[in-house]
Amino acid sequence: MAEELSELIEEFVEAEASEQAAVAESILAEEEAEDIALLLESLPINERLALWHKIPQQERVEVLVEMRSDPRESLIDQMQLEELDALFVGLNAVDLVELSESLPNRLVERALRAMDEQQRSYFEGAQKYADDLAGHWVDHDVLILPTNAKVRDALRLLRREVPDLTEIVYLVNRSGHFSGAVKITSLFSALDHAPLAELVDKDIEILQGSLDAVEAAQEVQSSSLAALPVVDEQGKLLGRIDVVTAAELVSEAFEAQLMASAGMDEDEDLFAPVLKSAKSRAVWLGINLLTAFLASWVIGMFEATIEQVVALAVLMPVVASMGGISGSQTLTLIIRGLALGQVTGANLKALLKKELSVGGFNGVLWAIVISVVTYFWFESALIGLVIGIAILINICAAAISGVVIPVVLDKLKVDPALSGSVILTTVTDVVGFFAFLGLGSLILL
Repeated sequence: MAEELSELIEEFVEAEASEQAAVAESILAEEEAEDIALLLESLPINERLALWHKIPQQERVEVLVEMRSDPRESLIDQMQLEELDALFVGLNAVDLVELSESLPNRLVERALRAMDEQQRSYFEGAQKYADDLAGHWVDHDVLILPTNAKVRDALRLLRREVPDLTEIVYLVNRSGHFSGAVKITSLFSALDHAPLAELVDKDIEILQGSLDAVEAAQEVQSSSLAALPVVDEQGKLLGRIDVVTAAELVSEAFEAQLMASAGMDEDEDLFAPVLKSAKSRAVWLGINLLTAFLASWVIGMFEATIEQVVALAVLMPVVASMGGISGSQTLTLIIRGLALGQVTGANLKALLKKELSVGGFNGVLWAIVISVVTYFWFESALIGLVIGIAILINICAAAISGVVIPVVLDKLKVDPALSGSVILTTVTDVVGFFAFLGLGSLILL
């Protein structure tokens, strides 16, 4: 899709004003909603609006739902009230849950008034859960029968329109509490008058609405089923999370971690206003400045050493970069493990030992390589010895930090992807400079 998307961007942006309408019609006729959403996000504001106005009214909701919230807001802000009212006609609760991130409260209320009572109830139920919990993202398009239903009732139900990704019939009692789940495949070999309760599959996992949304999504993905039921604290069936929703939740979580590692929001618009983008990035630039001053202060402690041995100033970036890269590799591995639930107190000691061993091996290897290069470069065995020891110390420190920092941040309920890299860089810079310049003072002077 990346190559095709690039071609679509070029085709639309480079088209003459008189040709854009025809190009837009061609794109809209051939591409799916997901691809159109991605294209809209990739276009500068003027071209984005030009393409948006060509999208038929009945297709707009599907496209908006597929978009990130920031670029979606840029379109919603340009829409007239009449256009929004048309958008809300026939809107279901699941779509409104997604769109509500980009709508002010007054428009959410307006959309709710356009809904039927059932969809309004579904939306209000979803809002009882935060957007990082499973209950917020349930799909209500499921097959439900009472607990005392027979096989023939289920078969009759299947003759109607069956929702996508449906392979289970859910059983509930009179008050809506979940009683069990029956796989559709088990119906075809059962007698018509057999009670469905006898066919309940007890191996099907039940998700709690209060469960973390990403954890729930991962449970769905590992279940080998198309969807899993979600219940509230009292055991009432809320709906289901299917594999499509699960894939989106997991993908968004990893994208959020990737962007957070640079201090950015995964929903940021490529073409957001300059001032808005600058504000969102300024905080982390300020934090980085403070950590840079800390590293500079360490360097300043050895000013006299650097003045006498200028080679140390030339080689300092080597020490810092080797530690930084080594640490970031470990940090990325641990953050992924935490996200997948693979890192716990039970295996942390073994993991720390393994990463320290990897750091020690690489530290020795590259310490030798860099020492030899430094010896021939500056014709000094002592300088080679100093940088070799400093590299070994910094890479080992980076390995330990790469494990400990994200685990500690996770315990403190701070996203390791958001601040882990900043702390790690500070540690490797400070340790690397202190070790290198400190050894230089001891050995060379």
